[in-house]
Amino acid sequence: MQQWDVIVIGAGAAGLMCAIEAGKRGRKVLVLDNGKRVGRKILMSGGGRCNFTNIYTSHENFLSQNKHFCKSALSRYTQWDFIGLVQQHAIPYHEKTLGQLFCDDSAKDIVDMLLAEAKAANVQIALQQQISAVSFAAGQYTISTPELERQCSSLVVASGGLSLPNLGATPFGFQLAEQFGLTVLPLRAALVPLTWQPSDKAVFEEISGVSLPVTAQANGTLFPEDMLFTHRGLSGPAILQISSYWQPGDEVLVNLSPETDVAAFLANQQQAHPEQEVKTALSKLLPKRLVEKLLEIQILTNQPLKALNPKSIKQIADSLHGYIFKPNGTEGYRTAEVTIGGVDTEGLSSKTMEAKHQPGLYFIGEVVDVTGWLGGYNFQWAWASGWVAGQYC
Repeated sequence: MQQWDVIVIGAGAAGLMCAIEAGKRGRKVLVLDNGKRVGRKILMSGGGRCNFTNIYTSHENFLSQNKHFCKSALSRYTQWDFIGLVQQHAIPYHEKTLGQLFCDDSAKDIVDMLLAEAKAANVQIALQQQISAVSFAAGQYTISTPELERQCSSLVVASGGLSLPNLGATPFGFQLAEQFGLTVLPLRAALVPLTWQPSDKAVFEEISGVSLPVTAQANGTLFPEDMLFTHRGLSGPAILQISSYWQPGDEVLVNLSPETDVAAFLANQQQAHPEQEVKTALSKLLPKRLVEKLLEIQILTNQPLKALNPKSIKQIADSLHGYIFKPNGTEGYRTAEVTIGGVDTEGLSSKTMEAKHQPGLYFIGEVVDVTGWLGGYNFQWAWASGWVAGQYC
């Protein structure tokens, strides 16, 4: 039987941050992970450059049944704290758009930084560990694997959600929470592409690869970003963002021309080029292949601009500013960046991330019911929740 002060389950962003902080306090720390390498999600994120935080992070960028829960951790370990760590390790980075920070070179720089910090804090890491059982007695947790048993007084669960199962995602953390009497809120894929109804697929799959700036709206929330047509449905930042707010059966309202008033544009074009066709005029505003598809499904009709009256101009404008898309579903956990839902924050301390009724048991990162927007917010939650737990575990 091996004895440790702290065992962290999961060598991702939250788990490594927690282990480092606990190690700095002189705690004897072990990180267990089921994979062959640490930080698998870090390495593949942001196209391999890791969107490691967002300079505009606030609690308002997160979804949770308790929207106030994340405030404490985010205020005690901020985006500026993590940026300071990145600068300390001389990792070159840049802002892309909307406050998103990426490594100039590779996401591996972030993993190497965390491993260097872990080594300095005497943190031990054991990979390819399949945990068969966890039990609790007399203030000690026993973690069993086929090879050996380990004991600790503080057990930190940083095992992530169900997204990207090919990276080793499992329901382990949720099962462990339920084993110790915590509530797990319903889970679903988020930051995920939305799929076509069969009738839409037959039309739009031919323009896979077409992208344009839009606003996407569902359930009272709106995101202005790019939208991408794919063989399976709609993707791109605007759609990934709205997927977190969309529920099965809901419609998504898409403004295909958010920056230009279509009615005013067509009226001006009508004055300047009365013989021009609607299709030609609108192809100055929207991708030509999209305009052709909208004509095909009779969202638009093609005629000379001079044939349009104010009512028909308004109908065209309304259909483009308020295109209704009713998704068939999502692409699911296979491509989802995160999992919405998870360990109910009602059972956790926002100050320490410890379970209120199970001493020494902590939950951090994606396994908790706190889900960020696209753009580095989920990493910031991982750093902040991991840092906080590391001060107490």
